[in-house]
Amino acid sequence: MFIRSISRLPLFARGLATHASPELTSLPAVLHLKSGQSFTGRSFGAPKSIFGETVFSTSITSYTESMTDPSYRGQILVFTTPLIGNYGVPNNKTPIDSQDVGVLLESQGIQCTAVVVADLAEKFSHHAAVESLSSWCHRHGVPGITGVDTRTITSLLRDQGTTLGRLAIGADASASAPEASEYWDPSEENLVDQVSTKTPYVLNPTGDIKIAVLDFGAKANILRSLVRRGAAVTVLPWDYDFNKVRDQYDGLFLSNGPGDPGHCMPAAMNLRKTMEQWDKPVFGICMGHQIIGMAAGLDAYRMTFGNRGHNQPVLALASSGSIKAGRVYVTSQNHQYALKLQDPFPQGWEPFFINCNDSSVEGIKSTPDSGKKVWGVQFHPESAGGPLDTIEV
Repeated sequence: MFIRSISRLPLFARGLATHASPELTSLPAVLHLKSGQSFTGRSFGAPKSIFGETVFSTSITSYTESMTDPSYRGQILVFTTPLIGNYGVPNNKTPIDSQDVGVLLESQGIQCTAVVVADLAEKFSHHAAVESLSSWCHRHGVPGITGVDTRTITSLLRDQGTTLGRLAIGADASASAPEASEYWDPSEENLVDQVSTKTPYVLNPTGDIKIAVLDFGAKANILRSLVRRGAAVTVLPWDYDFNKVRDQYDGLFLSNGPGDPGHCMPAAMNLRKTMEQWDKPVFGICMGHQIIGMAAGLDAYRMTFGNRGHNQPVLALASSGSIKAGRVYVTSQNHQYALKLQDPFPQGWEPFFINCNDSSVEGIKSTPDSGKKVWGVQFHPESAGGPLDTIEV
């Protein structure tokens, strides 16, 4: 009787989910890698061909946050999770007040160059969704390819490292693969300068503590995390000389950002002066962490395939605040470059975290006897999306 009653109830299946926009026509698509491999599928999003740096992310969820992260600038993003797009894309506008910064995601638009997925969800279902992944990509001029074996692509990138690529759409898909000299390498450009704010601006001006942020391509949730903790946040261009205004602030924050930190040497030189002459707190995330390391005298290097995903384990080598030495934390990461681990470390500095998978440096800090209060981490403690192991709550 119970089973019979259940069978009479209405069924809420994915068939009720919203279809992708009918005007978005699928075209033949091919992903060419500079290393010689090609993968054939169907296009979605913008019907245009594009070059970029092919990378993969092991994130299981939060594809919208990854795609809007400025650190993915210039990159063809391969998702290892097979099904992408099932919960659509939300409205990306929020208030600008003491709780939010104007966007729900990590920036105003898509930052990656293109997207590669195994299975694109053409229907989506989520209470906050307003459009499909395909429609969103089309609106922002970003192409995608679906129906390819992302496991094989990921294995190739794992073995040979991050590889330059070409996503060919439509008529271009039937053409031969590009010559090696034709591939565009985004790391040769100053990507930070492309994504950083051009003029200073202030968030939550009535906050009770004043924090300056050097914007190398800041994720919105970094700024959101600061304003929600009561900070008045002034966002400055990446190459702004903070030393001219440092006495107006209680702390300095250096954000994440894309590309080669070597393009940001002017910021590192300015920061070296700041750290020598200023005793207030300095904190950096990702690119900001690398800039702190370079200012301290460490070298940065390009990793074989980088670390991208929400499942990167790091070991704390020192204690600070809620962080306890000897504990492993699971972190969210997105970086191609890292600081070299050297012995001895520069005077007044010590390693803070190390990656449990590849032993790369995941954090540095000033030593207690240095008299300074400086920390940098390679991962994203503020998550969005990702684990909350290292966020102060």
